Amino acid sequence: MRILLVEDDALLGDGIRAGLGIAAYAVDWVRDGETALRALLDHDYDACILDLGLPRRDGIGVLQALRGAGKSTPVLVLTARDTPDDKIAGLDSGADDYLTKPFDLGEMQARLRALLRRAGGQASPLLRHRDVTLDPAARRVTCKGEEITLSAREYALLQEFLQHPKHIRSRAQLEESLYAWGEEAGSNTVEVYVHHLRKKFGSDFIRTVRGLGYQLGGEA
Repeated sequence: MRILLVEDDALLGDGIRAGLGIAAYAVDWVRDGETALRALLDHDYDACILDLGLPRRDGIGVLQALRGAGKSTPVLVLTARDTPDDKIAGLDSGADDYLTKPFDLGEMQARLRALLRRAGGQASPLLRHRDVTLDPAARRVTCKGEEITLSAREYALLQEFLQHPKHIRSRAQLEESLYAWGEEAGSNTVEVYVHHLRKKFGSDFIRTVRGLGYQLGGEA
């Protein structure tokens, strides 16, 4: 899952990026509103974590411009502005959730999971396909009730497929979901991880759609 983090505090931003990285998110981090807006308009992020007190363009301005452009990217506001009027302004400007500083990293990640779940139209907190179940909160994957060990990239790729069960995902789309800015993907990286997942869950768990990409195989 690809996340845009917009935070101008270097220490806080580094901590959030590290925490999300451990949870297998690919995180792009920017520190001002203008750069954030360009990134949001140019890329299809799964979600955005947005501070409000930003240089060059305030977070409210970013939200209004984003929604004015018709982009529906889920946005979690993360800010020190904690009055009821601040929260109302943020939500009415297009934020999907609002969390005030100081905050607990676990709560922030839970809110992010809820945003992603709602954006995907999923009621259950668990992602399932056939005999495979992924629990994003526990970062636990089971197949027929047995826990399966995955690398961080394998986990991220599996989550991407389960989050979009009916979509055909091109190699470029999958690479974008796995790698943040500055992380280079090898020429056959996606193919390697797809091969690993097929070995663990069955050769038909992910099917190749010739000329288009990959899709979960068969019925859920």
